[in-house]
Amino acid sequence: MSLEHILLGCLETPASGYDLKTYFDQQIRQFWSAELSQIYPTLKRLEGRGWLTSRREPSTKGPPRKVYTRTPAGREALIEWLTGGPQVGSERFSYLAQVFFMDQVGDLQATRRFIVDVRGRMVAWRAALAQVEREERDHAGKPPEQFSPNGLHRFISLRMGIHSIGAKVAWCDETLALLDTRFAATTEGETR
Repeated sequence: MSLEHILLGCLETPASGYDLKTYFDQQIRQFWSAELSQIYPTLKRLEGRGWLTSRREPSTKGPPRKVYTRTPAGREALIEWLTGGPQVGSERFSYLAQVFFMDQVGDLQATRRFIVDVRGRMVAWRAALAQVEREERDHAGKPPEQFSPNGLHRFISLRMGIHSIGAKVAWCDETLALLDTRFAATTEGETR
């Protein structure tokens, strides 16, 4: 999955880089995140390819803002990506890379604190997504199988996010139990 294609998908309606960052944070956080420092250069690259156009618009908060619009060529690139088959296995988890190398700290208590922190963040994230789900259901006023095509696809990806984060919480719980068993065995061995 690439940020380029995600941005093409987000630009169903014209938006500025700042609007897109807000969209990432509020709408698609369950599967993708991006910073402004990534968004702006990517928008420029997409414009250079002819997949986007831009125009300056007045801003209520400062200098004029640059608003991007997807071109027909950009829509074609998006459709090609969407119909090109799933891109499974391209996920990256920075916190898991940190865990992988955590032995270099030499302190399993530090590992435990780290996992507790990850778990807390995941629980909060899952709760936030569950709130979005409740709002989506309330707003639609009907069951998901009756949502509009747009609403249904957004709901499906939201549910995957909730399930995925739930699995990560379960992994944290399993890891904490493993560490606690290890600490108990170590302590028991020291008292014999």
